[in-house]
Amino acid sequence: MVPTTIGKWLALTLVAGALQVLATAPVAAQGTVRRHLIYFRDKAGTPFTVGKPEQFLSARSLARRSRQGIAILPRDLPVSPTYVSQVRGVAGSPQVLYTSRWFNAAVVSCDSVTLGRIKALPAVRSAATLNRSFQPVAPTPPPGQIAANAANNPPTKRAQYGLAYRQNEQIGALAMHEAGYRGEGMQIAVFDAGFPGVDQIAALQPLYKEKRLASTRNFVDGGTSVYQRSSHGTSCLSTIAGNQAGFYIGSAPKATFHLCITEDVNSEHPIEEANWLAAAEYADSAGVDIISSSLGYTTFDAPSKSYTYADMNGRTAISSRAATMAARVGILVVNAAGNEGDDPWHYVSAPADADSIVSVGAVDSLGNHANFSSYGPTADGRIKPTLSAMGRASAVLAPNGAAFRGNGTSYACPILAGMVAGFWQANPTLTAQQVITVLRSTASQAAAPDNVLGYGIPNFVKAYNAQHTSAPLDANGQLPGDGDALTLFPNPTGDGPLMLFLPAPLRGQPLLVRVVDARGALVAEQQLAAVSGRRTQLQLGRLAKGVYICEVSAGTTRRSVKFVQL
Repeated sequence: MVPTTIGKWLALTLVAGALQVLATAPVAAQGTVRRHLIYFRDKAGTPFTVGKPEQFLSARSLARRSRQGIAILPRDLPVSPTYVSQVRGVAGSPQVLYTSRWFNAAVVSCDSVTLGRIKALPAVRSAATLNRSFQPVAPTPPPGQIAANAANNPPTKRAQYGLAYRQNEQIGALAMHEAGYRGEGMQIAVFDAGFPGVDQIAALQPLYKEKRLASTRNFVDGGTSVYQRSSHGTSCLSTIAGNQAGFYIGSAPKATFHLCITEDVNSEHPIEEANWLAAAEYADSAGVDIISSSLGYTTFDAPSKSYTYADMNGRTAISSRAATMAARVGILVVNAAGNEGDDPWHYVSAPADADSIVSVGAVDSLGNHANFSSYGPTADGRIKPTLSAMGRASAVLAPNGAAFRGNGTSYACPILAGMVAGFWQANPTLTAQQVITVLRSTASQAAAPDNVLGYGIPNFVKAYNAQHTSAPLDANGQLPGDGDALTLFPNPTGDGPLMLFLPAPLRGQPLLVRVVDARGALVAEQQLAAVSGRRTQLQLGRLAKGVYICEVSAGTTRRSVKFVQL
């Protein structure tokens, strides 16, 4: 599909007022036409109210807020239609491309003379120029497809995941999938520079067959065509959504996705941050749970003013302010930390500097910091990155369906975003901020976070078990008692309660529990009534430090497990 031009922006129709994108006919400009962010003074005259949010937010968006105890506030109200009409009525026929509820602003395309007239309107507070040029790109030709060699009944889990095995294993995603959490019911918005080949790649076809591609939006060219422009988004999406057993499996292969083009790789100007803002508000309106953004902003093309490190405080950059607002409405934002670690810039970029989001650094397969991965802290002294995942030699898919290895926090970000989706799926009562807290507190450097890897590499099993202390998963994602083995938790144990997890042959009948020490001497014995469930609590009394064998029998059925008393 041919990309639309500036004058052909289409209206987004998800929810009335959720994200207003207005179209006008092209007109001859007196000077160079640029895009500008027009800030309004207030929202006077808006027909919308916080008492009727269903008029501008979807039911799923409202449910996400409700689960997390987040109120509808005036910031959520759409921009006043009266103010938009006033801008459109200015001589010079400016085009209102879209509006921002959170910033109470509009992105307007016009020449400098017309901009002066807009700034003179009583409703306008200020204006900022967002770009100096716009270059629509030619359609991306369909990529030649490479047939994936999917194995028939592959013998090992490694073969199931193909090249993506290690990047999933490192963060516990293999165990997460084994435990039954593959992102079902979770919605992820991917912000990037293009998605050519996504509709053709064999490993991504389940998105279409299972109707899990919820929407597409192109905030650069307008409209909904996203299978074009840069293949960067294709590769990033594949790390989460890939789902072809025996060839390639991503970190959340059963999640639902929204694909948004916000980045124009032909130039670098603040308009792309405004696109990020618009996409975030769209994601909010749609009820998205997680944003995965492998984008970052530091230096712009002249004459746009570049950021300095002092601006990386989470409160200056447009994209950082937008990411913070997304976090405030209950979206969990996952953003690449940046690839400037060995460049003069060195530090994280925007919006990775935003507060209350997960900024992702890159490590190799052994967990070592990748030299290109950007460092913290933020300019105001906060630890960044937040967490780290595999971004060196990550396995990704090309538009033709071939798997290859690439480098960048761009890949670490979506790999981790998929695990975040599975963890939140497993713990649906947590808020977005609580999810971040649990992942941080159980990551590899939780006890000593730094500005290289942040809190370290998270692991699904460790995070899950921190929330489910009475029914923890083993390293393979199995609940105790799922197989034929007897299990004790915790092991090693201390002074707290000791949980006994029973395999199926020991359930539903009276049990005899005997504990012997390393010499074989009986130190404790307990009779248990029939247990129909998987677990029961033992009352063994205080044991001396040492190694013990717990033997449980029911008739002729007997199982034993070794444990350590600390």
